[in-house]
Amino acid sequence: MRFDKEWLNFFKNIKTMNQYKIPFNKPNFDINALAYIKDVIDIGHTSGDGKYTALCSNFIKKKFAIKSCLITHSCTASLEMSAFMLNAKQGDEIIMPSYSFVSTANAFVLRGLTPVFIDIRSDNCNIDESLFESAITKKTKAIVVVHYGGIACEMDKIIAIAKKYNLLVIEDSAQAFDSKYKNKYLGTIGDIGCFSFHETKNIISGEGGAFLTNNEDFIDRAHIIREKGTDRTKFLKGLVDKYSWVEAGSSYLPSDLISAFLFSNLEISEKIKQRRMEIWSKYYKIFEPFMLKEKIKLPSITEDCQHNAHLFYLRFKNESTRDSFIYHMKENGILTPFHYVALHSSKAGKKYSRAYGSMKNTDEVSKTLVRLPIFYNLQDFEQDIIIDKTIKFLND
Repeated sequence: MRFDKEWLNFFKNIKTMNQYKIPFNKPNFDINALAYIKDVIDIGHTSGDGKYTALCSNFIKKKFAIKSCLITHSCTASLEMSAFMLNAKQGDEIIMPSYSFVSTANAFVLRGLTPVFIDIRSDNCNIDESLFESAITKKTKAIVVVHYGGIACEMDKIIAIAKKYNLLVIEDSAQAFDSKYKNKYLGTIGDIGCFSFHETKNIISGEGGAFLTNNEDFIDRAHIIREKGTDRTKFLKGLVDKYSWVEAGSSYLPSDLISAFLFSNLEISEKIKQRRMEIWSKYYKIFEPFMLKEKIKLPSITEDCQHNAHLFYLRFKNESTRDSFIYHMKENGILTPFHYVALHSSKAGKKYSRAYGSMKNTDEVSKTLVRLPIFYNLQDFEQDIIIDKTIKFLND
């Protein structure tokens, strides 16, 4: 295709139109990514479990002091692998929050389980641990927690309940890379931890995920499920002379090109976290007076939690005010999206799952929460614009 003057002017005009726009997210990029991707091509191994997939896995294992870390093509894949581990029968149940991404429920529905939704806490939007025990039935196989916004659930209480009833604990830590609970990394406390490296997360590879476990019973089986249900991993290690189909599984490996990009992000993960914390803290400091005046609610961080500044949200008094704010910010060239539509209220949620008890907090948060832009490359002047336009709305 020939790029003549007319085309160049067209693209120049687009750049001019968008130069003052502030998106909700911009993907992290480190210059090493290009060198690593070229290295993958030069090596000639672009499919799964190449050099950079191993580097990513070892980086996370060392950082989190975890026995096994398998890099996957998405957090959805990691959650689906978790569902395999339950050896569930049709109609068995998991307990989880309704305020989550659809993959948290879908992964288990695909294996014949029924998600049982319980309400979230009003303060931090995490699952209400006080409701777990009464929701457990003979069909319950696992408790699936979601660390919303990288803020930890009350894991001590959740683990104690799970042990009492012999249930597995699966941590949906999609938003929680580098967050801690009582100095333990989220995703390493339960039986299985699932991470996301989607471009909207703190550490990214465009699409990507990880499956973590310290449970010896799951390590070998996780390799089999991830490799289409085969024992190919043992074959590659020279433990068997040929590999074959062992059990049901799927292809959950990422390309090594994806892993090369991910590794470049992992190497600068501390810088990314530090910058996001700066942005998060500035938002909180500026908007705290409006919370004290009860105009908005802000994220609540407990003493036991070290969060990762994954997202910053405001909660308004009602849905119409929230929607007016989104419109106001869009008019000023700033994208501030709401978040999840509660799963229990969705068409598929009503078909494949059930809600246990009141969903009052879930419904309220779903209708009143809005997220502000927060990403590694957000410039100070851009954040100042966001703050200025938000304050104007709050004052008005």
